[in-house]
Amino acid sequence: MGTVVFPDAVLKVFLTASVEERARRRYKQLIDKGIHANLRALSRDLADRDARDSARAAAPLKPAPDARQLDSSDLSIEQVVATIVGWFRERETAGAGA
Repeated sequence: MGTVVFPDAVLKVFLTASVEERARRRYKQLIDKGIHANLRALSRDLADRDARDSARAAAPLKPAPDARQLDSSDLSIEQVVATIVGWFRERETAGAGA
């Protein structure tokens, strides 16, 4: 999104998490909805999708050169939001002093 859709964004964030953590989150989400899921299959599907998305010709999945990268594997939603808001405030403060 930061390289193609919003190339001039004030703050670009490349949010990621390990395949294992994303599979675990998706597994929990599906089970909570009463949908049968297989954690191993979810992990494999996510890894395959990541490989396809990273290698595609149009808008490959990769961080913009000026993006901040955030691995949310061990973070709560609140921690992710606080980190991104903090980065945005840092940019505002730096811009105000310029």
